[in-house]
Amino acid sequence: METSKENFLKEIVKFTLIAIAIVIPIRMYVAQPFIVSGASMDPTFTSGQYLIVDQLTYHFQDPKRDDVVIFRYPLNPETFFIKRIIGLPGETVTLKSGKITVVNKEHPEGIEIDDSHITESRRTAGDNFTITLRDTEYFVMGDNRRESSDSRVWGPLERKYIVGRPLIRLYPPTKLALFPGR
Repeated sequence: METSKENFLKEIVKFTLIAIAIVIPIRMYVAQPFIVSGASMDPTFTSGQYLIVDQLTYHFQDPKRDDVVIFRYPLNPETFFIKRIIGLPGETVTLKSGKITVVNKEHPEGIEIDDSHITESRRTAGDNFTITLRDTEYFVMGDNRRESSDSRVWGPLERKYIVGRPLIRLYPPTKLALFPGR
């Protein structure tokens, strides 16, 4: 009887160590849970939605314009934010009367950003400014522009703060989606 109890305990310890060896690296480097808090990304993401964040992709490719990213808030890295990328490194972003224009090497005359998914009630008309991004900076904004603390408020987002992108929306089940926010 003693031997079977010892074997059972050894198996439990072995199983636990194997589970830890698998789960911790995945949680730290591949995917992690994220719960949306606040109205800055309404209606794309609403408060209380449960996401799994892909932390791997941006180790192999750079974020692109219109990607939704989860990142550490530059003014308090313990806090995570979710926003949409508007401007890429090296670009000049101009916001005037609610219209966003980006100037880059491909479009030296500028291109207007298509944000037709933003409803009029979620736009801002009063922000007017121009900013040129450095080689490691992104300009991010929430989809609910009136309720978003974003690059318009605290400046460009350094690449080093980007954690990943939404991979799966698990909750609520009626909004289940792969790569939500596209």
